[in-house]
Amino acid sequence: MTGKTTGKTIRNPIRQIAVIGTGTMGRGIAYVAAVSGYETVIHDADAAALDAAKASIESILQKGIERGKVTADDAAAASSRLHLASDLEPAVRAADLIIEATPEDIDLKKNLLGQADLFCGEETIIASNTSSISISLLAQSVERRDRFVGLHFFNPPHLMKLIEVVRGERTSDETVEQVTEVAEKMGKTAIVVRDSPGFATSRLGVALGLEAIRMLEDGVASAADIDKAMELGYNHPMGPLRLTDLVGLDVRLGIAEYLCSTLGLRFDPPELLRRMVADGKLGKKTGEGFYRWS
Repeated sequence: MTGKTTGKTIRNPIRQIAVIGTGTMGRGIAYVAAVSGYETVIHDADAAALDAAKASIESILQKGIERGKVTADDAAAASSRLHLASDLEPAVRAADLIIEATPEDIDLKKNLLGQADLFCGEETIIASNTSSISISLLAQSVERRDRFVGLHFFNPPHLMKLIEVVRGERTSDETVEQVTEVAEKMGKTAIVVRDSPGFATSRLGVALGLEAIRMLEDGVASAADIDKAMELGYNHPMGPLRLTDLVGLDVRLGIAEYLCSTLGLRFDPPELLRRMVADGKLGKKTGEGFYRWS
């Protein structure tokens, strides 16, 4: 019996996810995808970076077993779903969802997104994990802008419960619905926001972080006491300066500069932040930021 044609396109379910980038966010997103049951391909042109990402994900899985967060069988299954690809075309060719998770460099992102768009299927959703760059601007790199969306994870992706879904000017309702379903399958809570500089989370978080740096710069209090003020006085799980160390001072500086250029001087980075980045004090990843890390 032939079914009646409704005129509505039936989208294929998302089964395979490709992650572009092997930094902290890329490897974290790949871990979450694999553990959630998705065939997961992680791409980086640097073979050593791919191996390091694989080792990092295996380490998180092992710690999960030790802490009773994941069973040995589930960890083995997740590991078997994780694949490495040093070439972009095979990484994205069969993907139902592509998540770009590279540094906050607009030219780098647009170049990779444009290439991925050429290699992937017609129904593939392409998402950027950017924390501040306009989704509508990045969408100019692809042909099917209704299938382009912001999918902003938080660090570390395997622990943080929030995903910020950012709707560009031409992002379709169906695309938002599909990626929200992915977020839920990953055990996350999704919020949907309109494309605006810094979206909701980065705009608020950076504003707080920059003011904390200005307070430190002005000698109002020590870094530890500024953080305690927010942790104990406002019940924040972590103070803004310690959080900046975890995010990376260079990352915070890049976001602040972008927000300053789009939203005005209230996001002008403090001189202390610029100086620390110039001195290579980027936070936990370099061993020193507002705190010393072993």
